[in-house]
Amino acid sequence: MIESQADLDRMFHALSDRSRRGMIDRLGRGPASVTELAAPLAVALPTVMKHLQVLEESGLVLSEKSGRVRTYRLQQDALVAVERWVEQRKTRWTAAFDRLDQFLADEPETLPE
Repeated sequence: MIESQADLDRMFHALSDRSRRGMIDRLGRGPASVTELAAPLAVALPTVMKHLQVLEESGLVLSEKSGRVRTYRLQQDALVAVERWVEQRKTRWTAAFDRLDQFLADEPETLPE
């Protein structure tokens, strides 16, 4: 659950990177190890680890270590919170455009001279 604007900032920052969004997409199919998440990326493993750290600090993913393998999974409640934030803005924008449409419909048509 989003508790502050700083939490929301961290989530959107984490989602602003294509590689991290790809990791989120992959984790949408289920938990994955660092190696599995790194496989489709053309970057070094330390870079992958930094991306995963950003995702974890944002609250979008959780990790657990079993032996030498660290596995990541989505924190699904975080994505619901982002969706709710976007939906609230969409509702406001739709209402504003509906008012504009009504205003324009109520205006008398003027013909060019």
